[in-house]
Amino acid sequence: MISITTKSPYALSALVELHHHGDRGPVPIAELARRRDIPVQFLEQLFATLRRAEVLRSQRGVKGGYSFARPPGDITVLELVELLDGPVGSGASGVFAEAAGAARSVLAQSTIADVAEAESRAAGAAMYHI
Repeated sequence: MISITTKSPYALSALVELHHHGDRGPVPIAELARRRDIPVQFLEQLFATLRRAEVLRSQRGVKGGYSFARPPGDITVLELVELLDGPVGSGASGVFAEAAGAARSVLAQSTIADVAEAESRAAGAAMYHI
């Protein structure tokens, strides 16, 4: 069926925040968690999975933290969801298989970079000057 838990939205939000930091070096997980109001321990679990899948890399020490192991434009939201929540539509049939196929298609078309850019545009559009 189609099952997306809170893992994927939280991870996506944190990865978007990481993308906004650009190439300024590793970002401490506590900073990402604070900026996105995500429990640190929960984010640590999610990032451990993403590190093992070589989506992220970690650096220990005073200047440690997380950075992307691959370009954010190469990491789809579908990949993220399936790493954290399992295959989308696994075991679905009939109309549910069609719905899962549509969801897979939408998630496969969006990358971390796309979501970050859309968030930046939305934040910029909300600002206006008199």
